[in-house]
Amino acid sequence: MFPSQLLVFCCFQLVLSKWSMAAPTTTNLFFYQQYLNGKGNKDSYYNNMNLHVDSTFSSVFALRGGNATLPCRFWYKPELGSPREVRIKWSRFPVAGGPQTDVLVAVGSRNRIFREFRGRVRLRQDFAEDASLDMTQLGLNDSGRYVCEVVDGLEDKRTTVDLELRGVVFPYQHPLGRYYLSFMEAQQVCEKQDATLATFTQLFHSWEDGLNWCNAGWLADGTVQYPITQPRAPCGGYELAPGIRNYGRRQLTNHRYDAFCFSSFMKGQVYYFQPFHKMNLTEARQACETDKAQIAKVGQLYAAWKYTGLDECNGGWLDDGSVRYPITRPRKNCGPSEPGVRNFGFLPPQDKWGVYCYKEKS
Repeated sequence: MFPSQLLVFCCFQLVLSKWSMAAPTTTNLFFYQQYLNGKGNKDSYYNNMNLHVDSTFSSVFALRGGNATLPCRFWYKPELGSPREVRIKWSRFPVAGGPQTDVLVAVGSRNRIFREFRGRVRLRQDFAEDASLDMTQLGLNDSGRYVCEVVDGLEDKRTTVDLELRGVVFPYQHPLGRYYLSFMEAQQVCEKQDATLATFTQLFHSWEDGLNWCNAGWLADGTVQYPITQPRAPCGGYELAPGIRNYGRRQLTNHRYDAFCFSSFMKGQVYYFQPFHKMNLTEARQACETDKAQIAKVGQLYAAWKYTGLDECNGGWLDDGSVRYPITRPRKNCGPSEPGVRNFGFLPPQDKWGVYCYKEKS
């Protein structure tokens, strides 16, 4: 070996040795260990093969409790005569921003599924180059941008797919009135009502469906906005066109607004219940429990109105102490001329009303 070649060879070994010593020992070790052990497809660069990764769709839409497939496939140019073992990794970035979450890592027939995704995801693998991700029992927090990454030796290619849950957005205020909620408190009240803070995309879709609300509320990304379909003086003025009014990012702890919550389809049933006579709040809770149900949350009432067409012209207690009723067929003595969930607000708990109960379906 010539001196110059020996010098290059030694430098390459030194760099590779340092890189190997610095390699992580958890997820990435599982991800790369076959390559480090000399079993990877290290010849891809030397054979002029190019790895490509792509998705059929950039976005996939689904409902809570349903299933979804996030498409991803890979191929080589020029084509290979036989399949190669690759590493496939799926990860997720939340819609509101934040750190990446690992979903699944697969090397050949071995795979590892992480945390809340266990038992709900798998690689589809309908053909040799199929890296699509099948998801079941979708939850409200599964929305986000998913990254499909394929690694073959030193080649690392990826593509993204947005998973968006369809649902209904509703404004929510503190019992004391408007503009009492910090960002964290807004997150908490939505979660208590079987919902999450809405994203801008979810608010925009609801605005397209006619949501018209003049009070500003928190969204999942820390911005404060509100939707207007009918411009008027207190809501930006008549000269502004309909749209989403945006206050921008606010201080998460010091600034206080309402919340825009998001809920989606549910498998249970919401129904109006008044067994013999109207009830106070305590009696209403007990009545639902006696009927082997629980008092409904606000998000559940909105989901039932949106997806099952619940239409009831009687006010009833809900879990948060508010009194509301859903209308899909506007009529006389049932509120405004548009469909929606009517809200009497937070009334004294000794007042007498019916109740909306929620019962899980087996």
